[in-house]
Order: sequence, then structure tokens, then C-alpha cells
Amino acid sequence: MSDDRAGDAPSGASTAPTHATDAAPDGGVAVDGPAARLDGGGTEQQVSGPTADATDGRAADAAERSAFARLADGGLVTIARREYRLAVRSRWALGVALLFGFFTAAVVQFGASSVGPGRFDAVVATIAELGVYLVPLAALAVGYDAVVGADERGSLELLLALPVSPGRVVVGTALGRATVLVGSMLLGFVPGGLLLVRYLGVASVGPYAAVALAAALTGCAMLGVAVLLSTVARTKTHALGASLAVWLWVALLHDLAALGAVAGFDLGSGAIAAAVLLNPVDCFRVLALSQVDVVAGGFAGVLAQAGLSTPAVAATLVAWLVVPVAVATRLVRRRRL
Repeated sequence: MSDDRAGDAPSGASTAPTHATDAAPDGGVAVDGPAARLDGGGTEQQVSGPTADATDGRAADAAERSAFARLADGGLVTIARREYRLAVRSRWALGVALLFGFFTAAVVQFGASSVGPGRFDAVVATIAELGVYLVPLAALAVGYDAVVGADERGSLELLLALPVSPGRVVVGTALGRATVLVGSMLLGFVPGGLLLVRYLGVASVGPYAAVALAAALTGCAMLGVAVLLSTVARTKTHALGASLAVWLWVALLHDLAALGAVAGFDLGSGAIAAAVLLNPVDCFRVLALSQVDVVAGGFAGVLAQAGLSTPAVAATLVAWLVVPVAVATRLVRRRRL
């Protein structure tokens, strides 16, 4: 009989509760239909279809706003991590680490292994002189395409379309690349430090670490300049040319001009100090040479007369990083994407 009654039922209607119901998560039964539901206690609750749709819509809007809020709040860290991964993938980090590893190992091997009481002073003086060329070159190579490269790839437009301010995009990019640069440079100083411990003992580690930190801070300062150049340049070729011009100035021409001015106009210590602070590379020289007792002649002797303290020089290097990046955060808004 039950089979006959089931067969007489209309084809569009539900024929049995077991076919029209699903088990509810709380132990009750949710009935197929616009609104009926049985909870765990067997009580029927009526929820209209439009109300449920409106509730779901509000929940979706709230979730979307929450996601955008999290992106806006953590966008700086997210962009920095993205730039870090991109820089590591591009092998810049490996190249910088190998460059400084070979450089420091060679300097220590040929300087500290020779016989003489001033072996450590010779190592630090050599690092200070050769680092003048390598430190800004590495920093400019890492940062010259930070903004303009992303613009040419099309990723900058995507980043600026997110609910993150353009300033955070630039700062996050600079932070990510600065992390790669600092880590690579410090890793490159490790082989030289190990050789220094072998030849001169553990007592030389402290001053050597101070020189390494000075090089890393100078690299960050030059990276800030590179980010500014990358923001202003219209193409990567222009950014590369401007970076090479800046490297030529800070590594060679600035010292020649300063030395000529000091010799020609008999400038005092105040002018010498200003000349030093206007060049991040000379700040690195001052910090490195402050770790030795004997200073050679030439421009190193001129730097010794500047009378600058280590905190003042370090603060100047931090300013060389912060000020160009701050200017870049303003100029990036004017780029024609």
C-alpha cells in the first residue's frame, strides 16, 4: 500500500523525508525548503529566504572589508617580504655575498698573515679604501630598479591599486631590499672574520664587526639614494645611468673636489666635517678608520682632522637612508603609470 501511495504522488513533490532532508551539523535535521529547520531539540525554526540572503551578503561584505583592512594594516610587511623574495630569486643576494666574501678573505689573507705589529690596522685601512668602491656599487646595483623596474613589469600599477598607500609601497620595497643587502654584506664579511681569528685571535673580532656594521649601514644609505633615483627615472636604463653617475661622484669625484677645496682655500675643521657628512662613503671611511690607532696620510689624514664622533656619523648615514626614501614616497604619486 505504501508503494502505491508513493507512486500516486506528484513527480515534483518530495516522496519521503529521507530523500528531502539532510543531517544538520548539531544533530537535528534540516528540511529541504525555503526556511524550515529542526534544531537538536526538535524545535522548528522559520527563517525566510530573503533574510538569509541578506545575512549572507552582510557577512560577505564584512569579511571583504576585514580582508582589505588586514592588507592595509600589514601591507608594509607584506610588500617588504615580497621584495625580499624577489631579490633573493634574482641572485643579487648571492652575488653580493660572494663579492664581499672574496674581498674580505683576500684582504685578510694578504694583510693579516704578514709579519708585523700593525697587521690589523693594515687590514682595516685596506677594507676602508677598497670598500669605498664596492659598498656603494653593490647598494646601487641592488636598488636602482626598485621602483622603475616594477613599473616596467606592470607590478607597480597592481601594488598601487591595492588598499595600500603609495608611500608604503616605496618604504616596503626599500625595507625588503635593504634586508637582502645587509644580510648579504654581513655574510660576506664572515670569511674574513674567520681568517682574522685564525691569524690575530678573538680580540680582533669586535673592531672587525664594527667595520662590517659600518659597511652595512653605508650600503643602506646608498640604497636609499638608489630608491630615489629609481622613483625619478622613467626607464631602467636611465636609472642605471644615474646610479653609475652617483657612484662615480661618491667614490672618486667628491673626494677630489673636497681635497682640492681644503688645499686651495685652507678650510677649517667645520668645512671638512661638512664635506664628510655630505658623502656616505666618507662616513664609512671615518667609521672604519676609527677602529685603528694609526691613520695614513692623504685624504684619510684629512678625515682624521674632521673631529666627528661615531654617533654623529652613524646618525648621518641613517638620514641618508630615511630622507631619500621619504622624498621617493612623495614622488611616486606623480609617476604616470
